[in-house]
Formats: sequence, C-alpha cells, structure tokens
Amino acid sequence: MRNKISGLLAAIVCVLAAVPSWALLPIQQWQTKSGARVYFVESHDLPMLDVSIDFAAGSVFDTPAKSGLASVTLGQLRLGAGGLTENEISRRMADTGAQLGNRFDSDRAGMSLRTLTSKAELNQALDVFARILQKPEFPAAALEREKARIVDAIRESDTKPETLLNRTFSKMIYGDHPYGLRGSGEALTVAALTRDDVAGFYRRNYSADRAVVALMGDVTREQAAAIAEQLTAGLPAGSAHAAIAPVRSLERAETRVVAHPATQSHLFMGMPGIRRDDPDYFPLYVGNYILGGGGFVSRITDEVRSKRGLAYSAYSYFMPLKERGSFVIGLQTRRDQAGEALAVVRATLAEFLANGPNADELAKAKQNIVGGFALRIDSNRKIVENLAAIGFYDLPLNYLDEFAANVEKVGIDDVHRAFAKHVDPARMVTVVVGADEKSLAAGAK
Repeated sequence: MRNKISGLLAAIVCVLAAVPSWALLPIQQWQTKSGARVYFVESHDLPMLDVSIDFAAGSVFDTPAKSGLASVTLGQLRLGAGGLTENEISRRMADTGAQLGNRFDSDRAGMSLRTLTSKAELNQALDVFARILQKPEFPAAALEREKARIVDAIRESDTKPETLLNRTFSKMIYGDHPYGLRGSGEALTVAALTRDDVAGFYRRNYSADRAVVALMGDVTREQAAAIAEQLTAGLPAGSAHAAIAPVRSLERAETRVVAHPATQSHLFMGMPGIRRDDPDYFPLYVGNYILGGGGFVSRITDEVRSKRGLAYSAYSYFMPLKERGSFVIGLQTRRDQAGEALAVVRATLAEFLANGPNADELAKAKQNIVGGFALRIDSNRKIVENLAAIGFYDLPLNYLDEFAANVEKVGIDDVHRAFAKHVDPARMVTVVVGADEKSLAAGAK
C-alpha cells in the first residue's frame, strides 16, 4: 500500500507540474431517484470503499432556544436504528472491520463509512449504514445519557480561555445570526432537548434533496449507483426550508477584553469574510498563505514570533461557508506582551493591505501551495472529503483538476484588490482573553 501511495503522489506531482487539460480525478456525477446528488471516483487499487453522506443540517439550522440540537441529532443516529441496538450496530461493524465516522460544522452534518468490498463485508456494512441513516430510533435512554455527557463537557469547556475566546468572537462578528451559535449548544439548551426535538430535526433536515453522497473505491459505476440508492431511498420526505440568512457586515471596529486567570493571553482579530463560492476565493487563499496561513514563511509568524519572540504560533485564515464565514487572525502570548503582540499584528496587516505581497513572496507561496496539493488527495478518505465539499458547495467538477491552474493565475494585483475588498481593519473586532490591562494600554499607544 505504501508503494502505491508513493507512486500516486509522484504521479500527481508530475500532473500538477504539467497543469493538464485531462482529468486528474475522473469524477462521475448523477442524482438518485430521490434527488440526492452523487459524486463518485472509481479506483480498484485497494479492495476498499469510502462513502460519505452529508446533509444541510449543521448548527446554522439551530435556534437560540434549541442550540445544540443539530449536533445532538447527528450523534444520536448510530445509537439505535432499524431494529438494532447501539451495541448491535457496533458489533456488526466490528465483525466486518468497517469504520463509521461523523462530520459536523456550521453548514453540514454527515456520516462516513469505510469498508472492505468483499461481498459479505460490503453488504453487511452497507445494511447497517442504511439503517442508521434512514431508520434511527432515538432511544430515550441513550438521549438522556448523551445529553448528560455533553452538558458536563460544555460546563468544563466553559472554564477554558479558548472557549471564551471563540464564543465571544463569534457573537461579536455574527450578532444574532445563527452562525454565532455554538455548535455544541449551551448547557441549558442541551439539557432541555427532548426526543421529539431530535426526531423533528431529523425529519426536517435529513432528506434526500438536502443530501450529497460521495464514494471512492473498488466498485463499478453500476455498483455505486445501487449503493447510493440503497442509502437514500428511505430518507425522510423533508420539508420546505428557508435559505441561510446573509451575514451582515460590521459597522465599526471594537475591542473586548475578557477576564481570565490564564498565564497567557489568547487573542483573535477578525470579521465576516467570504462565501465558499466567492470569485475572490483563490486570490484570498494565496494572499492569506503569505499573510498568516503559511506557517514560518508567513508575515505574521515572521513578525510576531521569529523577529520578536512574542508568540509560539500566530496565524490567519479564512473559513468560507454557504454564507460569509469568518476571517481570523489569532495568537497566544504572555499576558504582559499582549499589547505589543497586538500592535505588531495590526501593523503587519496594515502594511499588507497597503502594499500587498511582493513578487518573491507570491512566487514562493504559489510554489508551496501547488507542491503541497498532492497531500490533500493522497488517500481515498481525503478524496471523498473533497468530493463531498465539491458537491455540498456546488463547486465545478473540475475543481481539483483546475486547482493548480487557479493558484498560478493569481497575481499581486489580484491579492491586493481582494484583500482591499474583503478585509477592513476599521470594521474588525478584537477579543483578548486573559490580558494584562497595562500591557494592552501600552500596546495601543
């Protein structure tokens, strides 16, 4: 297997270097009879199948009163389904060597299956997977047990500076938009959830017309089509669903300091960023690699860590979603250095916005991004994750084929223009948890 992966990586590097017109991954796409979109790559190198199914059922579909419902519903699916108990589901999967997984974020909720493709193992694993997806029973005892576990975890998490940072930052940039809700929910809202709440969320959101099925592995197109039908034919009928509300832009900059006895200050700066389908995705992706996404070769790391030793890690990223996800600059530093570190970050961002990257930075960033792209598709599981994203966010089928070319097209002016359009320090919020007030005051001068 190691030799096959090494060979695949070598082939992909050559392909990317040549920027070909033919498909790097021949993605096949169709719809099931029930309306689910299917994305499939056939590969017979290993006797395995990876399959995932994602639904528009993330935390953005929660409400403040029932925050955490989306996450709890996903977690309950495998705890009893189609006449099988939780233990029977686990045992049947273990008997075949199959593995189940979950995926959850603001936009989507989903499950994945990895199984051998020998007939007996494949059939049993798919049977259990189909029951989980289409016939969850939501046993009351399992729900109460999991609610208690989640509430305990939330309460423990609420004592940590990282949690306070994320919660405060999300509320400041999203206000009352559901992107500002915590995916896990709040202790009080989770504790109050009922079985009817969970079953109702499932019926509303786990329908075939809201599903994306991704498959990669040792099956034919005919087999893949049959599997997709098996997994989606019995899903709920679903119901009309309102679109996600647009994210409003911030009106002004604001800084908030949250008290905490941590020995280090935790800092976020940011604002609403872009949708996943924004045409400026690649200029921002490449530009952010230079600004703070490229580790030691990024400006923020260089200025904050390498030159001044103010933080072990300092970074920036865009998190594109169906609607505008966040743009974030983050770091941790000593309490007495928080003001200085914040001033350096602000100055670094201001300089980048004013002048953009230089030619050498841009060339090295594009070289590193293209050179590292092979590692994003070096396993069946990673390919399935990419297929799921392509389907869920309505990206073109040739997205992976054209990735390198789209990166190479980015010029200095593209980066400068895109950042000027989407990043405005005059409308960015700053959150500092566990700060030394004198340090912050000094850094603001």
